[in-house]
Amino acid sequence: MKRFAWLAVIVICITGFAAVVAGCGGETTTTTAATTTTAPAGGETTTTGGESTSTTVGEKMVLKYAHFTSGKDFPGRQLDFWAEEINKRTNGQVEVQKFLGGTLLTAKNMYDGVLTGVADIGLSFVTYEPGRFPLLSLNDLHGLGYANSAQGSQAFFDVVWANQDIAELQDFQVITAFCTEPAYIQTIAKKDSVASLAGTEIRTAGGAKYLESLGATGVGMPQSEIAQALQTGVIDGILTSREVLMDFKYAEKIKYVLNNPLGQVSALVVMKKDKYEALPDNVKEVIQELAPEAAKFAGESLDKSVKESIEWSKANQGLTEVELSAEEAAKLEAALQPVTDAWIASVAAKGLPAEDFYKQLQEAGAKHK
Repeated sequence: MKRFAWLAVIVICITGFAAVVAGCGGETTTTTAATTTTAPAGGETTTTGGESTSTTVGEKMVLKYAHFTSGKDFPGRQLDFWAEEINKRTNGQVEVQKFLGGTLLTAKNMYDGVLTGVADIGLSFVTYEPGRFPLLSLNDLHGLGYANSAQGSQAFFDVVWANQDIAELQDFQVITAFCTEPAYIQTIAKKDSVASLAGTEIRTAGGAKYLESLGATGVGMPQSEIAQALQTGVIDGILTSREVLMDFKYAEKIKYVLNNPLGQVSALVVMKKDKYEALPDNVKEVIQELAPEAAKFAGESLDKSVKESIEWSKANQGLTEVELSAEEAAKLEAALQPVTDAWIASVAAKGLPAEDFYKQLQEAGAKHK
């Protein structure tokens, strides 16, 4: 018992001595080694030199992304690329929920649906809502010098990205923009002159009336109805990019492609501006980083599909590419130019810088040639 009593006295004395020393100006310093921890969602906490600096770990979020097709086309492959990359580059912070095939929004209400919050992100084509994007619709015109989708997509993106302050984009944040290769007249029967196109019923996505200038008739219909319309003879052909020959097996009926390209079909992917501005900075940075990459990916993806489609259609379905004579090609160009001029003039009549915008597209096309 005496032994334990003495130990208690010693402890009390030592404690008291330490308190006296501290009270007389002594200093006690605790040094903690700096540590860095990276959280799964990309947040980082760092302690350096005794001070702590923290970047709050971002909350996980889900972005609803709507597209009106099945997603098996090249815009759908672009969507997959973007969704995978934003998830990876934010370390899992952002997940993308895809709504395909018009399950959330259709081609006719895509952009309004984004503005009203039905979807966070929407992908559609600018001429599918006539009059909504007058300047952007100029990219659908003939004469821009695009040889393929990669060239056209990067040119279109560059010009859209540089002009995000125009009125038609004022409520949106551009996620990316791209376009098809130039569209080709693809028919069941051979067409080897401008005159041979007279009276031909051709399905078109809309836009400038190029087919009418050649004596043909443009027919509007959903992609889902084309196969049956070809089978039953409701239409004589289609005006579109050539990957559909294999992707949708149109080459089973279509046997000829007129090798003189017309205009493009331009895609625009957007988010409501207010929604974008509310995102964490790191997420916005990734979206900005991905924008040109997605445009390039979309174009290159389509060009690869077009090459495979033509090879498959020739080898398995007897597809023939028709070359116009120099005289007939000149007639075709002469018929198309007034349509281009009229479209540009109609946009300019709205008080918009149509000629300058069209020139920007031509210059961007030459840059990416």
